[in-house]
Amino acid sequence: MNKFRLGLTVCLSLLGLFFVIPVSATISYQVSLAHPELHTFHIKMAIPDVKDSVTVQMPAWNALYEIRDFASHVSQVTAANESGPLPIEKLDKQTWRITGSGKITISYSAFWDEPGPFASQLNSEHAFINPAMILMYVPDRRREEARCGLADVPTEWRIETPGRLGSFQSSSQGIGWVVASETYDMLADSPIEISKFEAFIPSQGLLHVSAVVHGKIDKLSEFQTKLSRICEYELSLMGGPPYPRYTFIFHIGENVGGGGMEHANGTAISARTEEGLLKIAAHEFFHLWNVKRIRPASLEPVDYTKEQYTKSLWFAEGVTSTYERYTLLRTGLWTKNAFYGELGRQIGDLEAHPANAWQSAEQSSLDTWFEKYPIYYQPDHSVSYYTKGSIIGVLLDLLIREQTNDTRSLDDMMRGMNEQFGKTGKPYRDREDLETVCSQTAKKPCKEFFDKYVSGTVPFPYDEYLGFAGLKIRRTVHASSQMGTQAAFEISEDDSANEKQKRIRNGILTGTTDKADAKAAD
Repeated sequence: MNKFRLGLTVCLSLLGLFFVIPVSATISYQVSLAHPELHTFHIKMAIPDVKDSVTVQMPAWNALYEIRDFASHVSQVTAANESGPLPIEKLDKQTWRITGSGKITISYSAFWDEPGPFASQLNSEHAFINPAMILMYVPDRRREEARCGLADVPTEWRIETPGRLGSFQSSSQGIGWVVASETYDMLADSPIEISKFEAFIPSQGLLHVSAVVHGKIDKLSEFQTKLSRICEYELSLMGGPPYPRYTFIFHIGENVGGGGMEHANGTAISARTEEGLLKIAAHEFFHLWNVKRIRPASLEPVDYTKEQYTKSLWFAEGVTSTYERYTLLRTGLWTKNAFYGELGRQIGDLEAHPANAWQSAEQSSLDTWFEKYPIYYQPDHSVSYYTKGSIIGVLLDLLIREQTNDTRSLDDMMRGMNEQFGKTGKPYRDREDLETVCSQTAKKPCKEFFDKYVSGTVPFPYDEYLGFAGLKIRRTVHASSQMGTQAAFEISEDDSANEKQKRIRNGILTGTTDKADAKAAD
């Protein structure tokens, strides 16, 4: 745990726990966990240097591309300054205006008892906080430093977060905890787990990566080894760590929700089994690059008040799913037959959706905001950009390898995106830059591919592209009285594959390219 100094002086006020930073205009929060069985966070927000009035908002969305109106969890909003209570006016469903000057303190409650990485929860067993779901912000002051103090934490509970976590001693309350960030957005991207968790380091060789688990991992040593292989492979693939410190927050069990949520320097993952945790970890760790640093311009800057549309989720999420499966395969956690089987299932799922004939990968990305409506999930209404994008990732890999005689691959495209955008902090244009870097990698224009299969709805050329790697795809039909007629796709290796096809196939399976040919081409 890294500790930091809070400034020249740390004072405790506002019930003895709220810190004051006299050397800078820091927006500060205190979150009380008193009576966790009531599932209610009690929040105080201190805003310094207010002149005449200040407007605050609650985010309408975070974690999911879905308007969830976190203000609906908020109640009992009051405000005061040094002179006493202040008038407060609610302007819309998520916005309040307080009239007053000086240092203004806003108090309110937020009820949360939803498990999983996309929500927040407070109960007698633990607290899990996605800060954007409980912390208001000042719209024109989001770039100021923000600090969140945690009060009334049960003595046997510990705290972990990917953010900067510090502790201080209070004569009246014992040890206090605070999470500090350079901006509100960075604080919002720092989930917090507070519980009697188990902490571990995946391996001594994996520097600055730690993990906590709320729940029980039965085969912890084996789990650590597998998690280390996932992290080490992806770090090697992308040229090293982009983080100062990385934290896995795991929840395992029957009633913990499901899925994973990426953050700039960590992830929160929930699953019923250890295998489920590892599969999601392979996906979320790759998000370190794809979406957190290799970021579409259409998602910058974040607008917490309304939908934010992007055409590139097929790449940000779908191609990350491609690398989830590549990682499990190339680290030996999956066999090649397991990889072929999963690819066949993904193809079968996509082709079973009539909407695949008219909804492109880009349109599916734009329409993600419809996912809270049950009708949108019906097969004739939509396809998943995860599924369609993950298949496009494999097809792009095959295309690049075929066009460069297996001297380059999708791995090179990802590293190119990282060099041009991830490391520079420059966001990429949804299609323009993806197509450009793909063409640079393949050394041939990729416009036709993007026109047909990313922006368009031309059927995917499975036979042709899988043939580049000496693979065959076979469609089978199963009929039952309960499920009706269903098609499945089986992928197998072609025994008659030539040497080039075998090299491409081996490259897909192992993540390698033909170095000798690459050197000659250069």
